[in-house]
Amino acid sequence: MNQLQERIMKEGQVLGGGILKVDSFVNHQVDPNLMNDCGRIFADLFRNLGATKILTAEISGIAPALTTGIHLGLPVVYARKSKPVTMPDQVYLTLAPSHTKGRMVELIISPEYLANGEKVLIIDDFLASGQTILGLVRLAEAAGSHIVGIGALIEKIFEGGRDALKPLGVPIESIACIKSLDNGKIEFVD
Repeated sequence: MNQLQERIMKEGQVLGGGILKVDSFVNHQVDPNLMNDCGRIFADLFRNLGATKILTAEISGIAPALTTGIHLGLPVVYARKSKPVTMPDQVYLTLAPSHTKGRMVELIISPEYLANGEKVLIIDDFLASGQTILGLVRLAEAAGSHIVGIGALIEKIFEGGRDALKPLGVPIESIACIKSLDNGKIEFVD
């Protein structure tokens, strides 16, 4: 069992409806040492893909994306969920469903930071249905960039996200893969 799985078992809370609360070390309070270790793992997994940028979604994807960026020496771009006044009028925008928010959310990227021909590595906190990551893919493609790999801290296999992403034909890696949250019990893939 890896360090992330151990923390999930120790501090993760199954809230029902397929939701796993990892707020004490990933989503609200962040354990920088754990994120650094996860960033190192992602860097080792994706080092040879030739990525030029890392892309994630605000806010929970920032910590693992940032530490991966440190280990790969790459800039990190995150899709905003609301447009600040500092962003230009013309932006890349898509909608994606949020499982935890229970509604559609906007994902917005300034064209200043995602250019034509970039080789993009997507790093996020969760891979569940794959819809947020597919939203990030749409943004990258709108910018003329190409996805070279996808990494998630935690994958909920039972939600089918990996199957939704397979047609992209890129490596998909997760550090902790959960096969079930039934009856409040966390079960990892062997």
